[in-house]
Amino acid sequence: MPRAIQTLPLALLALLLALPAAAAGGRQRAKLDEIQMAFAGAIRWGDFGGAWQLVDPEYRQAHPLTELEFERYRQLRVSSYREGPNARLPDGSVVREVEIGVVNRHTQAERVVRWRERWRWDAKAKRWWQTAGLPDFWDDR
Repeated sequence: MPRAIQTLPLALLALLLALPAAAAGGRQRAKLDEIQMAFAGAIRWGDFGGAWQLVDPEYRQAHPLTELEFERYRQLRVSSYREGPNARLPDGSVVREVEIGVVNRHTQAERVVRWRERWRWDAKAKRWWQTAGLPDFWDDR
């Protein structure tokens, strides 16, 4: 019994030291949920300009979208957006598969596109960025 009493303070100290790290991970996870919900909402409502603002600035600079490309997105109406579960990769980024239903406003043809979102944590900005750009609804692969 005395040995248990001696180890109790050490166990409590270890728990107290682990709490800030767990809290930080919880906040990071909450921010991921929040930004993924904002991105999905923007896509669902056809706000591709708003979704574009949630894409990593480095990606946007390397792959700028023209007004013509934005006009192509405006020709679509999103009919569904189904998210799969998140999967954390070894580098700390997160991916999730989504299935997006889109209808061409001119032809009324509907198609379903599978797409992979990829998210990275920006420690400096303390936020998540989507690093795969916007979904490519025209790739026939």
